[in-house]
Amino acid sequence: MTTINGEVEAGFEPVREAFAANFAQHGDIGAAVCVYQGGRPVVDLWGGVADQHSGRPWVRDTLQLVYSATKGVTATAAHLLAQRGLLDLDAPVAEYWPEFAANGKAEITVCQLLSHQAGLIALDQPVPLAKALAWQPMVAALAAQSPLWNPGTTHGYHGRTWGWLVGEVIRRVSGHMPGRFFAEEIARPLGLDFFIGLPASERDRVSRLVYQQPDIDYTTVPSESIPEELRDLVAAWRDPNSFNNRAFAVTDPAEIDFNSPEVQAAELPASNGIGTAHGLARMYAALIGVVDGMRLFTPETLASATKEQASGADQVIVVPSRFSSGYMLPTNVNPMTGPSSFGHTGRGGSLGFADPEHGIAFGYAMNHIIGGPKDRRAASLVEAVRKSLT
Repeated sequence: MTTINGEVEAGFEPVREAFAANFAQHGDIGAAVCVYQGGRPVVDLWGGVADQHSGRPWVRDTLQLVYSATKGVTATAAHLLAQRGLLDLDAPVAEYWPEFAANGKAEITVCQLLSHQAGLIALDQPVPLAKALAWQPMVAALAAQSPLWNPGTTHGYHGRTWGWLVGEVIRRVSGHMPGRFFAEEIARPLGLDFFIGLPASERDRVSRLVYQQPDIDYTTVPSESIPEELRDLVAAWRDPNSFNNRAFAVTDPAEIDFNSPEVQAAELPASNGIGTAHGLARMYAALIGVVDGMRLFTPETLASATKEQASGADQVIVVPSRFSSGYMLPTNVNPMTGPSSFGHTGRGGSLGFADPEHGIAFGYAMNHIIGGPKDRRAASLVEAVRKSLT
């Protein structure tokens, strides 16, 4: 039985129970969950193993790569610039990044970029991974790329490219790389244990990702054996030219080793944020209220940042999705605690979000990458939070 460490305030015991059940029944190896309410932590739990190779235990300050939950962190940096009057979300991206105007992109707005409407999900020619990690070659390739649909007419999840696109806008406006801007303007003032571009001094605290192989490889089974609700998605997986496949093949090689020190040290503002569940929850808490005397967003910025900008059929992930300008919004399959919630999931189960209606902020980070409809870990924790609020 996995020992669960940390604290839970009275009334939130269901979250501890769900967290323990994730280890006993749902495959967690090492994980942490944190919940803030009214600007203060009411749940802060961790347990399990951070590195199966060495047996290193997960401790309070273990860091975890959270994949696309990083997008919510990067979106926060962009909206902070907008709040300061330095970035106009309705302005063309090319106003801040002139080279971006090439090949039919002169009218794409910052808001369309943030909300996955720009049609820049893929590249005609993938960039060698080493050059992509160096930033500028990937940015130049995206500036030269033609959109794959008429920008603003539909949306599709820019799974990899979003980080370089939004990150370059942040760099052009602030004069700093997005990781540095986040560190100096958000993480340091708030005391967040979270990084976009991991310093070498923090490497020993990082948990090692473990990948679960799917029970069924739907790309090889007969079509009639595929559940009807998955057939469109599986068809996209099987088509090498589908938007789904192209969106995650913008580097050469397409597969990226996120356990690699080189990958973790680079800045990938869409996908390689590394931090604690507590750091995620604390940031979201400061978006909706005061945390230790500091609030990141004004009510006006919060309303703007969380307004729906795109919804419906997603051209990339082939299921309905909803986005504000950078944050995911609740859907039937996206676990949050209420209709006012906003945040972002990450590959394999990580999740950070805030719910202004209930004054809740939530962070969950884990090293066992499962994903798919059978992965109930984040959803069970969110359900336990909802139960604690009733």
